Amino acid sequence: MNVLGIESSCDETSIAVISNGELKANLISSQDFHAEYGGVIPELSSRAHLQIILPLLKKALKESGISLNQIDLVTATAGPGLIGALLVGLSFAKGLAYSLNVPFVPVNHIEGHIFSGFLMKEKPEFPYLCLVVSGGHTLLLLVKNDSEIIKLGSTIDDAVGEAFDKVAKMLGFEYPGGPLIQRYAEKGNPDSIKFPIAKLKNKYDFSFSGLKTAVLRYVESVKKETGELNEETKCNIAASFQKAIIEALLIKTKLALVEFDVKSISLVGGVAANKPLRESITQLGNAFDKKVVIPDLSYCGDNAAMIAYRGMRLHQLGYKFSFDVTAYARMPERFFKSYENSL
Repeated sequence: MNVLGIESSCDETSIAVISNGELKANLISSQDFHAEYGGVIPELSSRAHLQIILPLLKKALKESGISLNQIDLVTATAGPGLIGALLVGLSFAKGLAYSLNVPFVPVNHIEGHIFSGFLMKEKPEFPYLCLVVSGGHTLLLLVKNDSEIIKLGSTIDDAVGEAFDKVAKMLGFEYPGGPLIQRYAEKGNPDSIKFPIAKLKNKYDFSFSGLKTAVLRYVESVKKETGELNEETKCNIAASFQKAIIEALLIKTKLALVEFDVKSISLVGGVAANKPLRESITQLGNAFDKKVVIPDLSYCGDNAAMIAYRGMRLHQLGYKFSFDVTAYARMPERFFKSYENSL
C-alpha cells in the first residue's frame, strides 16, 4: 500500500509518502518569515501553504519513486490548528483522493504526535505513557492500544511550547524561542533562581502561567535595578526556567509510572526536541526499567510522516471516513477518555 500524508496545521507544509510500511519521503517546508512578526500570522500562513503544497507534492513523489496514480490512500491533518492553514491541506487532500478514487483518512494532529514513536526502529510497546509537549498542547496520556487513549492530565493554561516562547520574548529572543532558551541555558546556572512548580487538584494536570509570571516579575526586578539584562543573567534565567519546566513534567510522569503498569514511555511533540528534556525522560525511564521511545528531531515538530502513519493504521483498523469531514481549530472535547471516567 502506498500512502500519501499531508500536514498543514500551522506554519509548516509537509508531505510524506509511505510505501508498504516504509517511509519513502517526508518533506517539510517551514515558513521562517513569521519570525519578523514574533509569531505566526494565520492569513500569511494559509497563503504560504497554497503556494508550496503542489510543488512539494511533486518533489515528494519524485523522491519516493512513486507516481501519483500509484497512491492507494490519502491522509491529511483535520485539526486542531489554524483553520485557514488546515483547510488548505485538508481540501487539497480530499480533492486528490476523490480524483484518484482512493480512500481518504482525516487525522487528528495530536493523535499523529502520539503515535509518531512508531516511525522509529525501536517502537513503543502497549500500554505506554505518552507525554505530549508542543506549542499548543501539554498532555499526559495512557495509550492502551491503537484505538484506546486515556487522558491522565493536561495543562490548565499555557502549553509548554507557549511558555517557552513567551519567556524567550521577555528575554529579548526572537521567535521561535524554544531553541534559544536551550542555547542560553547551556551557559547558565539552573540553580541560580528558584522558580515555582504548580500543585493542582488533579495530580496529573500541568500549569505554567504562574511560572511564566514569576519569570516576568524577576525580569522586571532586575531591569528596575540595573536597567537591562546582561548575558549572564539571561543565561541563568533561561537555565532556571528550563529546569522548572522539566521538573514539572518529570514529577507528573513519575507519578504515572508508579500508578500504572506500562511497558514504554514516549515523549513527543515539538518541545520533545529539547535536549535536556529528552535526557531527563530517558533517565526516568531507565530508573523504572521502561523502554523509552523519543522520535528523531525531524518527527518531533509538525510533519506529514506521522499523519501518513496514523492515517494508514486507522485505515488498516477498518475506520472509514466520508469527504464531508471539516477542519477544526480545537481538540474535540470527547476525543480522549478522561482519567476519572476510566477508573
